[in-house]
Amino acid sequence: MIPVTMRPLAALLLTGALSCNGPDLPVAEVTGTWGGNDAGLIVNDSTTHLHIGCTNGDIPGVIIPDAAGNFTVVGTYNINAYPIDQGIRHPARFSGNTRGRSLTITVTLTDTAVTRGPATVIFGVEPRMGPCPICRVPQRPRAR
Repeated sequence: MIPVTMRPLAALLLTGALSCNGPDLPVAEVTGTWGGNDAGLIVNDSTTHLHIGCTNGDIPGVIIPDAAGNFTVVGTYNINAYPIDQGIRHPARFSGNTRGRSLTITVTLTDTAVTRGPATVIFGVEPRMGPCPICRVPQRPRAR
């Protein structure tokens, strides 16, 4: 079994080794941190957490794309996370595709007509979340 921390690298190496097309092939798993402009995706071996702007959602489990790099999974999404989180989690469908180190994702709330995305994130890139202070690591106060 491949350790969780090595899965993205192993998947990239495996897909690159099986084809002449190299890094443009979809990865087998998307475990790790992905970042983009106003978007972030954190995937571990049991959950996936997504931010698009000042909204966020969760998927139970790991996103595993099909052979073409496409995926559709279900989870919940909070479109009212900022400025005051009302705690309303909507059922949602997360769909998109992977291509090498890039992942594009769209969130569709299944109980309303609301859609977020598409957002594109890159594996190993720090998310650049803009002005929303949600899901940030608090900074330590400066020593005086």
